[in-house]
Amino acid sequence: MFDPTSTSNIPADLEAFWMPFTANRQFKAKPRLMVAAQGMYYTTNDGRQVLDGTAGLWCVNAGHGRQEIVQAVATQMSQLDYAPAFQMGHPIAFEAAARVAKMFPGDLNHVFFANSGSEAVDSALKIALAYHRIKGNGTRQKLIGRERGYHGVGFGGMSVGGIPTVRKFFGGLLGGVDHLPHTHNLEHNAFAQGQPQWGAHLAEELERIVALHDASNIAAVIVEPVAGSTGVLIPPVGYLQKLRQICDKYGILLIFDEVISGFGRLGTGFATDYFGVIPDMVCLAKGITNASVPMGAVVVREEIHKAFMNGDENAIELFHGYTYSGHPVACAAALATLDIYDREDLFARAASLAPYWQEAVHSLKGLPHVIDIRNLGLIAGIELEPIPGKPTARAFECFLRAYEAGILIRTTGDIIALSPPLIIEKSHIDQLVNTLGDILRQL
Repeated sequence: MFDPTSTSNIPADLEAFWMPFTANRQFKAKPRLMVAAQGMYYTTNDGRQVLDGTAGLWCVNAGHGRQEIVQAVATQMSQLDYAPAFQMGHPIAFEAAARVAKMFPGDLNHVFFANSGSEAVDSALKIALAYHRIKGNGTRQKLIGRERGYHGVGFGGMSVGGIPTVRKFFGGLLGGVDHLPHTHNLEHNAFAQGQPQWGAHLAEELERIVALHDASNIAAVIVEPVAGSTGVLIPPVGYLQKLRQICDKYGILLIFDEVISGFGRLGTGFATDYFGVIPDMVCLAKGITNASVPMGAVVVREEIHKAFMNGDENAIELFHGYTYSGHPVACAAALATLDIYDREDLFARAASLAPYWQEAVHSLKGLPHVIDIRNLGLIAGIELEPIPGKPTARAFECFLRAYEAGILIRTTGDIIALSPPLIIEKSHIDQLVNTLGDILRQL
C-alpha cells in the first residue's frame, strides 16, 4: 500500500489518473512528485527541497503548511462537515461572504460562492445574462472576451477565453461571443518595467465590436486585469480605465477575472484597487483559501443583486448554484486565510518587495533566447525565443532543468511565469533568479 507520509514512494500504478493540462506520457515516464510542503519549499518524493516560484498554481499566496488553516479546517470538520446551501444555510458562509465583500471598494458588496475559478466565471456570465433579462433587456445576450484570455475550462469560460489550445478541441463552444484583441506587442513594449506605456488605444476596439453587434445585444465584457495563464500580459497604462468608460457608455457590464490577480498578487488586495477601476463583478478563487480547500466566488455590485430581489418573496431569484456553494470547510479555510493576510500584512509586504522583484527579474535581460521580460507586483513573465519548428520546447526544457536544480517555475508556450508566495524573502528571490539565469545560459 502506498504510504503518503513517505518521501521515497512512487505509486505502483500511475495510469489510472488522467492528469489535467499535463503531457501524461512524458510525466509518467519520469514522474515529478511532491510529497510535502512547508513555507516556501516543496519536498519531492526523493527528499529534495524545491523552492516554489509559482505559489503552487498562482494560489498558495500565504505559503505552505499554515497551521492556522489546518486547525480551522479540522475544527470545522468536527463541528459541521457539510450543510446544504439550497433553502438552508450555516453561519460561517455568511461570515465568509461578509469578510470578502468588505475587502472591495464601492458597492461590490454581495458574494456568490462557487468551487473554482472556472465555476466563478460561468456564474458571473450567467448572472450577467439573467440581469439584463430581468431589467427588460433580453436581447443583451452577447459576451465579449479577449484574445489570449483564460477564464477556466467551463463552456462559458472557454468561449470567452482566447487561448487557441484551450479552445480548439471542443467545437464551436457558445454562440454569441466576440473577442477584443490582446495587448501583447513586443515591438512597442518589450522589457517594459511595470505597466507598458503603449497600447491603451486597443481598448477602443470595443467601440468597433459595439458598432458591429449593437450595444442592445451585448451583455458583458470579461477580462483578466493582468492576463496570467497566457504568459503574464500587463495592461497598458489607461487601458482598463478606457474599457470601463466604454462599458459605462453603452450599458455593458464589466467583469474582472481576478482568480490570479486577487489576494495580494499585485501588492494590493485586488487589481481593482491597484488600477482604480471598479468593475460590475469580480471572479475569485485560488488565494481565497490559500489553495487549501477548493473555493471560488463572484463579487457583485449592489445594483445587480438588487435587480434580482423582486417579485414573490418565496420565489427563487437565481436558478443557479452548486452542491458545494459556501461549503463550511471551505469557508473556514477562507476565514483563516484572510486572518493570515491581515495579521501578517502580506499585501503590503508584496508591495514592498515589488521593486526588488522587478530589478531581479529584469537582470535576466540579455541572456540567451530571452526576448522579453514583464512584471507587476510579484508576477513576472520571461518570454523565450521559440526553437524553430518546435514551439514550447525551449521553455519546457527550462522547466525540467529548473525542477532538477531545485526551483519550481511554470511555463505556457515559450513563456516562463513566476508568481511566488507573498511570504518570499529577498534571499529566495535571489535563489530563484540566479538559478534560472544559470539554466538560461546553458540552454
